[in-house]
Amino acid sequence: MKLDRPVTGGPCWTELGTSDLEGAKRFYADLFGWRPETDPRQEAGGYTVAHLGDAAVAAISPRYQESQPVAWNVSFAVADADAAAEAVRAAGGTIVLEPMDVFDVGRFAVAVDPGGAFFQLWQARAFPGAGLFNAPGALGWVELLTRAPGPVTDFYTRVFGWTVNPSEQYTQWGIAGDDFGGMLTLDEKFPPEVPSHWLPYFAVEDVDATAHAAVAAGGSMLMEPTTVPEGPRIAVLKDPQGAPFGVHTAGEEG
Repeated sequence: MKLDRPVTGGPCWTELGTSDLEGAKRFYADLFGWRPETDPRQEAGGYTVAHLGDAAVAAISPRYQESQPVAWNVSFAVADADAAAEAVRAAGGTIVLEPMDVFDVGRFAVAVDPGGAFFQLWQARAFPGAGLFNAPGALGWVELLTRAPGPVTDFYTRVFGWTVNPSEQYTQWGIAGDDFGGMLTLDEKFPPEVPSHWLPYFAVEDVDATAHAAVAAGGSMLMEPTTVPEGPRIAVLKDPQGAPFGVHTAGEEG
């Protein structure tokens, strides 16, 4: 990821909705060295912010309802959540949670793109988003897996103004050419039950060691460690509660 801080239109935060808050806190603390801090306020619902040093890097929270899948979610920074929600609708997406204030830290909404992938809009106030990117244990890339590459490309460029760097194998998203993520088409190699979704990748020093540590801790591998041609070494893992996430070599962009 060429971005090193939250930028309007770019990914600014990622959070996990899980069925086992304490188990997830232990798993990711051991895997990435995170220091989790759970908000003690009852109205925060167990929301836990993970830190590396003094920097907030991600969040873990209980699912808000039983129908919510155990999954990582990606938030994109916007200047105005209400205006961004209208832009989502105008471009063919859906707002499933209308813009709402989160204490004094910001305003957010939950949206779905035309291909069915959920994502979040974040209007920063006291909290801008992640304080660290691309370092070991921090967010380093975001990837959209979709069955509707044409419609969603049009959708995201209209909503966020992203630049698009297409190729036969992989499309990369950027802000003014600074790539931060990509798009992979869910073709026949993927089971039909796999939904369109956004997948965060975390930077690590050693992809192979991290993948094996995840398995030893009760997780699994969805894609074993592999080296992308002219790119980083990557793996896609699943935590013990079933949430997929990716890892890639620190210092190498997707």
